[in-house]
Amino acid sequence: MKLRTLTLGLLSASALAFAAHAESITIATVNNGDMVRMQKLTEDFTKANPDIQLNWVTLEENVLRERVTTDIATKGGQYDVMTIGTYEVPIWAKQSWLLPLDKLGDDYDAKDIIPAIAGGLSVDGKLYAAPFYGESSFVMYRKDLMDKAGLKMPDAPTWDFIKQAADKMTDRANGVNGVCLRGKAGWGENMAFLTAMSNSFGARWFDENWKPQFDQPEWKNTLQFYVDLMKADGPEGASSNGFNENLALFQQGKCGMWIDATVAASFVSDPKNSTVADKVGYALAPDNGLGKRGNWLWAWSLAIPAGTQKADAAEKFVSWATSKHYADLVASKEGWANAPPGTRSSLYANAEYQKAAPFAKMTLDSINAADPTHPTVKPVPYVGVQFVAIPEFQGLGTTVGQLFSAALAGQSSVDDALKQAQDAATAAMTEGGYIK
Repeated sequence: MKLRTLTLGLLSASALAFAAHAESITIATVNNGDMVRMQKLTEDFTKANPDIQLNWVTLEENVLRERVTTDIATKGGQYDVMTIGTYEVPIWAKQSWLLPLDKLGDDYDAKDIIPAIAGGLSVDGKLYAAPFYGESSFVMYRKDLMDKAGLKMPDAPTWDFIKQAADKMTDRANGVNGVCLRGKAGWGENMAFLTAMSNSFGARWFDENWKPQFDQPEWKNTLQFYVDLMKADGPEGASSNGFNENLALFQQGKCGMWIDATVAASFVSDPKNSTVADKVGYALAPDNGLGKRGNWLWAWSLAIPAGTQKADAAEKFVSWATSKHYADLVASKEGWANAPPGTRSSLYANAEYQKAAPFAKMTLDSINAADPTHPTVKPVPYVGVQFVAIPEFQGLGTTVGQLFSAALAGQSSVDDALKQAQDAATAAMTEGGYIK
């Protein structure tokens, strides 16, 4: 009995000594399914790294953005790993708020990261965030309704074809809208769609000298086409519809086409939730023959704030969570269809993944069609496809989104919305010191 007590005492002392030497890192992340799954699988990491303890702070997306932005700007030091998006990375890296990820390990294979995704997370050739999953946008369409219209969807359609198809597919008597597009105001809602769309029309937010461009014909053509298309072939109340609302409409069979995030493909093709799961086809986002398609680029990524005192441990975790090994781990536990999409070329070369995800090739093609470093037809001083990577964009993008949503709702004309957008952008850029 005494020997057992002594042994337990020694074990307890050993455990306490180990705990004292273990390094604890705090990870701030978003409360989506992929990140929740990652937390459940972290035993794989801690077994390989018993000297590192993980503390999780899991937050809703808007709260996460607010918390991590405040912490990194004030050098609060609450977090050792942050989940951030493609918008934040180039801004924060240029402020020297993030550490470059140059110690991810010999077997990490950073060259396997899809170039378009890596480009949006890099500054001066250095990776400042590792992508956990990525997305672009593309056309999801009803193959049965396309056949009924006597048309065949090209792999790379034009906007004129989308308009032609939408006109023929719209069937108000049976509750079918030819096309469903985002109308809800917000820099990440309607302006994500409209900014990407405007690139394919030759528009840009600013010229090379940061002068706003909403008074130019390319933006007039973009917004007029969008408003006319939605009035003729879009759903009622479209100015209130974002991703979730349009997803529900498509799954209920009320959209002939939907142009939105590639991650939606797994939802619209899921027979448990989609009434049209066996009727969905996919195509690249439309273009106008100018060399740019109307698709965006985004990645939820893991980054390390410059203020951390535990950079080595943090980078080990980032390496594990964004590695090829992690994708294999997810596949072994929950099937290949649940592997984090849109980040690694090797995933899209995997025959098992291709079989589990019939939309895989079009997703990869869509991601590759986006170039965050050259997002527009004409030259611009910024990076970002569906956003402008400057701090002022969040506020300005939402303001412009409200103006354009009002134009869609018929509360103002296209010309008035564009004039007000030009005025708002000019004021913001003057205040920010970009223009005089």
